[in-house]
Amino acid sequence: MSTSDKLIEAFKKFDEANSADPNIEVYKGESYPKEVLYAMRMTKQLNEFEPNASEALKLTARSQHIKRWEIPRESYEMNRVGYLKWRQELKKFHAKTASAILEEVGYDEETIDKVSFLLEKKQLKKNEETQILEDVICLVFMEYYFEDFSEEHPDEKVIDILQKTWRKMSEKGQEAALKLPLSQKSVDLVTTAIEGL
Repeated sequence: MSTSDKLIEAFKKFDEANSADPNIEVYKGESYPKEVLYAMRMTKQLNEFEPNASEALKLTARSQHIKRWEIPRESYEMNRVGYLKWRQELKKFHAKTASAILEEVGYDEETIDKVSFLLEKKQLKKNEETQILEDVICLVFMEYYFEDFSEEHPDEKVIDILQKTWRKMSEKGQEAALKLPLSQKSVDLVTTAIEGL
């Protein structure tokens, strides 16, 4: 199986796994399992942000939230400590789930280890590909999920989240974020957040 065939097969299997997501999101009049839509958005954003991304990075972006619904946030304490534990467990779960699929497709150990490394967000700010992945995650959040999030929370919390997001991004990521098609209200919130850093 050629490299491109393997990539297509892995994407297909990731999407099949995510299609069991009971959470449905409607986008442009079509219904999608939530994590299938998220995975498609991650791939699209990576292709735009880093057209020459490695195969491992493409695989990681597509499997970033694989079967995420299986570990719900509510299964951990609803506080900061619970949130951090949940995030840590998710990273391990995503890495394990993606690895099993990549092994099935026939990827070598080196590629599987690289995808696991990236899914666990190791060496953020130090490893170039981990940083690209983080930039893409932040861009997808800002473009597709931020508006709804900002409507559900007070401005102070939204600004705090934006500042945390901004700090995680590289300069290139921040530049891309400022070009996103956001509403005027969202642009104002982003501006306030950046000015407060």
